[in-house]
Amino acid sequence: MSVAEKIREDAQAALKDGDRKRASALRMIQDVLQQEAKLGKGDEVGALQRERKKRMEAAEAFADAGRYEQAEDERFEAELITAYLPAQLSDEDLSELVAEAITESGATEQKQMGQVMGLLKDRVAGRADGKRVSTEVRKQLGA
Repeated sequence: MSVAEKIREDAQAALKDGDRKRASALRMIQDVLQQEAKLGKGDEVGALQRERKKRMEAAEAFADAGRYEQAEDERFEAELITAYLPAQLSDEDLSELVAEAITESGATEQKQMGQVMGLLKDRVAGRADGKRVSTEVRKQLGA
């Protein structure tokens, strides 16, 4: 079962349970995935990660503006999206993968970071945020 199918089923179940807030958020996620499919992208995990990131940034902006109710709504949606993403890598696992990629690429300095990131892209796909990965690569390359 694809992520989109699971979300559709969960949205229907939420409606049956009378949980309008959850059903509405799931429909929004479903719409995003349908748009991705129409555009031919089909990367469900990537789309979910982008949407989660948008929600977290919006929640932070709302909280900074004192709009706590809207911030909480955005956090709720972000948490809902997180449930459909693959389990995130632990710091230890990420560190290990980065070390392996550095060794494999032979990178020894910061300007070779792109080689390492290229190797890691598929290995961490959907399991670690790009910013988190690049931070760890920089750390291990000594920058």
